[in-house]
Amino acid sequence: MKLLVLSDLHAVNDILDKMDEQFKAADGVLFGGDFAECFKPETGKAALEKLCSKHETIFAVLGNCDNEDFMEELDNQDVCVERTLVFHEGLAVAGAGGGTKFTGKTEFERTEEDIISDFDIVVNSVNESGDKSLWQNLILISHNPPKGEKVDAVNAELHAGSQQFADFIKENQPLAVICGHIHEGIGIEKIGETTVINPGSVGEGHYAWLEIEKKDGNWSVVNAELCNL
Repeated sequence: MKLLVLSDLHAVNDILDKMDEQFKAADGVLFGGDFAECFKPETGKAALEKLCSKHETIFAVLGNCDNEDFMEELDNQDVCVERTLVFHEGLAVAGAGGGTKFTGKTEFERTEEDIISDFDIVVNSVNESGDKSLWQNLILISHNPPKGEKVDAVNAELHAGSQQFADFIKENQPLAVICGHIHEGIGIEKIGETTVINPGSVGEGHYAWLEIEKKDGNWSVVNAELCNL
């Protein structure tokens, strides 16, 4: 399965028309949030509609520039994985939206605890079933990155990711984590056995591929690659 990884469109909708070949090659699209232009949440709807016109299989969360109520629009388009668990061809996807509190001026800023709580549905499902293999087949999409070496780096000195999210990944080891938010933090890295991807802002021409394959009932990462238009 070849998944197109996007984030941070910020209403630069026309750029998606330059990616028709990428959408055609993709089995699905993982979108890490920020449909809207910063401080203009009303631009999110047109961005969502544009993205949804490009592919039938999309999994998405909100960004910190998207109004929390905009989740209803994602639900209406049947692309929302925020605070829920979606199954697709034996793969599981769960999501958390918004960014950690910083300026307090963007639309959807939250505490680290609130962001992690969006994954309670996964934790509860594993605890109730006793089947920890779910983590091996799970992709988490979080607009806010975990604390890392690359994916949360604003610059060499400043890392803006969530330590609690990094700890959550270390403990549970999902198959892959998709994030965004930090435009400068373009990168692919490992937290334990988990592949973490910040594709950068698609509005600035950045995207990534995540290729996975299923063997003996479990998915594994075959390749992850950063790309530019």
